Amino acid sequence: MIGEMPEKESQGQPKYDNSEGWHPGHNPWLVALTVTIATFMEVMDTSIANVALPHIAGGLSAGQDESTWVLTSYLVANAVVLPISAWMSDRFGRKRFYMTCVALFTLSSFLCGLAPSLGALVFFRVLQGLGGGGLGPSEQAILADTLPARQRGMGFAIYGMAVVLAPAIGPTLGGWITDHYSWRWIFYVNVPFGFLSMWLTQFMVTDPPWLQDARKRAKKASVDFAGLFLIACGLGTFQVVLDKGQRDDWFSSPFITSFAVISVVSIIAFIFWDWHVEHPIVNLHLFKNRSYAISNLLMFLLGCVLLGTTVLIPQFLQTLMGYTAQKAGEVLTPGGFAVLLMLPLVGILVTKFDARWLIAFGFLSCGFALMRLSHLNLDISFETAMWWRIQQAASIAFLFVPINTISYIGIPVQQNNQVSAMVNLMRNMGSSVGISIFATFLARRQQVHQNFLTAHIQGASVLYQNRVQNLSNYLATAGSNMVEAKTRAIGFISQTMMQQAAVLAYVDVVSIFMITSFLAAPVVFLAKRRKPGRPSMGH
Repeated sequence: MIGEMPEKESQGQPKYDNSEGWHPGHNPWLVALTVTIATFMEVMDTSIANVALPHIAGGLSAGQDESTWVLTSYLVANAVVLPISAWMSDRFGRKRFYMTCVALFTLSSFLCGLAPSLGALVFFRVLQGLGGGGLGPSEQAILADTLPARQRGMGFAIYGMAVVLAPAIGPTLGGWITDHYSWRWIFYVNVPFGFLSMWLTQFMVTDPPWLQDARKRAKKASVDFAGLFLIACGLGTFQVVLDKGQRDDWFSSPFITSFAVISVVSIIAFIFWDWHVEHPIVNLHLFKNRSYAISNLLMFLLGCVLLGTTVLIPQFLQTLMGYTAQKAGEVLTPGGFAVLLMLPLVGILVTKFDARWLIAFGFLSCGFALMRLSHLNLDISFETAMWWRIQQAASIAFLFVPINTISYIGIPVQQNNQVSAMVNLMRNMGSSVGISIFATFLARRQQVHQNFLTAHIQGASVLYQNRVQNLSNYLATAGSNMVEAKTRAIGFISQTMMQQAAVLAYVDVVSIFMITSFLAAPVVFLAKRRKPGRPSMGH
């Protein structure tokens, strides 16, 4: 049995040691597999709808720009729930909160499939995002509490399989479903997994004793309504800015400017408020712990690079090389399976070696893989693109598990919910920022390269004139008259120039992610060193 230690925390909370004592009542690995089902379902849903947007727009008689709210609404609701999920778990009980989130996610998925209009679909996606936002933090906290410290790395490896594999196969599965059935089935597929997750959770998951004590204290504490409003307003508007910014030309849009100001003011006000309030929604004082602060920064960078490149590769293949959504997704899928194979190995290594060295290796490996990816061109084969993705994805395995492991160093077990909530928020925010950086720099750099190339193919250029003449002669021999042949030749050269400008823009974006990976590697050594195999919680 775990005993309550006489030493008290700063806020009068009992301090526990769960490294070996408390047992969940079931095989902890079955508990890990149970919570992984909902993880996989929720994470995949963030990417599976991307490829179905044109079908959704057509099926509901909506414009392409309007249909993007199907994605934005989910991300905004998700961002709002993530940071407050720890407080919700403490106040209502983690198991109860978790099962409520699974039930809400499952029901709203079914309603999304039935949606008769775009407005209804967006509303149901908000509900789905609210349910999905509480899943990741709860699941990770359940793993941290259920598994002894020496097995926590392997537990996070199982969790990581779902987090990394789901977005990799999401586009492929989404493309296949929409091509062969209906876009509505990308939501219906969640329903059976949701019911399975709730049934298993009811029997497998138990709240530990320190969480039951936290619930009693939370019920007596006042609700931080001001903090709740500020964090919801700040992160919700920030997500809208990231998702809509490039489409609306950023701060040239009054809508984006207004939301950006609201976001900055709300987040700053939230930090000042929750730093001093007695019972905060988010325990910001945990950032005094150096390892916790560094792990959140690294998880943000991981989310940025992982999702940014996950979107980049299929978009390059679809827009410039003519791949279908399904075929482009098939380029990513082997990378997901590479991570699947590597994660158990990393789960073992993190118990034998300093996690900081594994993280540094992971970021350096990712940087070198992206350096290879920077050789993108229009002549690459399917196999080449696939192997580039496999090399980059394999390095992710050396990041996800060790970063999660060091985030708990020196943190009391009753703060596990806070740790998992913030780490998941940082990964999601990093993903949104990464995708936003990708979209913005791609558009800006493509314009820069297009202007540069245009300046070198002006009509006065001898090389340009020779190219037009040779191509016109070739087309004339194929049956076109000279006027038509010259027009087609100029059009072909112009199209080629735009394609090359786009390729160069993609290379620039890859270079940004590559530099980010290299710069992140030494940052990890600012975190505290933990002896392999030692408990990562504070005692």
